[in-house]
Amino acid sequence: MKLVGLTGGIASGKSTVSRLLQERNIPIIDADKIARKVVEPGQSANRLIRKHFGDEVFLPNGEINRPKLGEVIFADPDKRKILNQCTHPAVRIEMLRQAFFYWIKGADVVVLDVPLLLESGMDKLVGTTVVVYCSEVLQLQRLMNRDGLSEDAATQRIRAQMPLSDKVKRADVVLDNSTNIAQLETQVKNLISRIKPSPITWLLEYAGPPAILVGALVAIKMYAPHLLLSLGNWIAKQRSSAA
Repeated sequence: MKLVGLTGGIASGKSTVSRLLQERNIPIIDADKIARKVVEPGQSANRLIRKHFGDEVFLPNGEINRPKLGEVIFADPDKRKILNQCTHPAVRIEMLRQAFFYWIKGADVVVLDVPLLLESGMDKLVGTTVVVYCSEVLQLQRLMNRDGLSEDAATQRIRAQMPLSDKVKRADVVLDNSTNIAQLETQVKNLISRIKPSPITWLLEYAGPPAILVGALVAIKMYAPHLLLSLGNWIAKQRSSAA
C-alpha cells in the first residue's frame, strides 16, 4: 500500500484537495479530524492541555475553547510546541491504526492529510509528498474572508507555519490552487494517475508481507525438528569427548 502525504498552508486549499480525492474514492486519513477527537473531554490529551494551559482555554462543558487556545498558541511559538507535544503522540497512533486498517482492507493507496506533515517529520513515513500551493497574497485574502480575521490576525497565523515556498521545495508534487476549482480538479485527476500503483505493485505490497510471514512459519515447522535433533547430537558428542 502506498502512503501519500498531503499538506499545504492555512487557507491554501488543502481541504478542498482532500475532498476532491475522497470524491474519487481515495481513502483519506485526516489529522485535523483525529486531533479534534483526541482532545475531547476524558482523553489524555485534554488533561495535558488543561495542565499546561489552564482552565481559561476550556468551556464549561470540558471542551476546548478553540478561539481562545488559538490566540495563545499563535502568539507564542513555545506554547505552540507544548500543544503539539500534548496532542501529536495520540494523533500519530490513531493515524497508524487507520493506515493499518486500510492495508487490511486491501487499499492500494492512502492519503495522509496532515497540516504539519513536514514540520513534524511525518513526511518520512510517506512515499510521495504533495503540497497545495497558492500565493501568500491570495492565502491572506482567503483566510481573512473564511475566518473573519483582521489582516494582522490572519498574517500572524500564516507566519506561525512553515512558509509555503519552503514546503514547495520539499514536495514531490505541487498542486497550484491559484486559479479556479476546474483547474484544481484537473490537477487532482493527474495526481491520482501518478500515485495509483499498478495491480502488480499492489499485489506485491499487499500480499508480500503476509506471504513472507507464512513462509517463515512453514519453514520453522518443517526444519525446526531436524535442527533441534542435529543440535542435540552435537551437544552429546561434545559431552562424550569431554568425558
